[in-house]
Amino acid sequence: MDRTMLVPPWLEQLLNTSFFRVCRTHGDAARSECNMFCLDCSGDAFCFYCRSSGHKDHQVIQIRRSSYHDVVRVSEVQKALDINGVQTYVINSARVMFLNERPQPKAGSKGSPHICELCGRSLLDPVRFCSLGCKLAGINRNGDANFTLEAKDEEAMGRREELREGSQQDICPPTPPPPPSTARRRKGIPHRAPFGS
Repeated sequence: MDRTMLVPPWLEQLLNTSFFRVCRTHGDAARSECNMFCLDCSGDAFCFYCRSSGHKDHQVIQIRRSSYHDVVRVSEVQKALDINGVQTYVINSARVMFLNERPQPKAGSKGSPHICELCGRSLLDPVRFCSLGCKLAGINRNGDANFTLEAKDEEAMGRREELREGSQQDICPPTPPPPPSTARRRKGIPHRAPFGS
């Protein structure tokens, strides 16, 4: 299959972009570090103020830092990429994934049943890659994975979900209300009559 069908054109630019430098235009402002990337423009990183002025209606993702490495929130990137097979982590209550591989000492992968196919980093879950960069390298090497979200797959998934919900309704009809209680009242417990008008 054609590589352009497997990888969106902006992804390599994203993975090679240097983030968290001070914006040349808005350097004196409070939120001037360049931690935004536009999927429509595929240009350089930019700051919060550049987004407002130049990318208002574009698809923009924000890059964050964890242990000096760039991460992106799963909730943001999964709208634009098929991220299946990439390890995710929960950092500051948000599920994230690393943009590029992180060096790991050889001793670090001992004892882990799951390792990245490209760099050998130990993984928490039974997935193939530690980062978006390693998945991209895996696609370039083997071509047996992809990043493209296909509308057909999403529609099929939606249809399966509808079928599943329909079949559950058939299997488990709604529970009827319980019959009125015929239990006798215990002596000694006062029961008040409802307030009359």
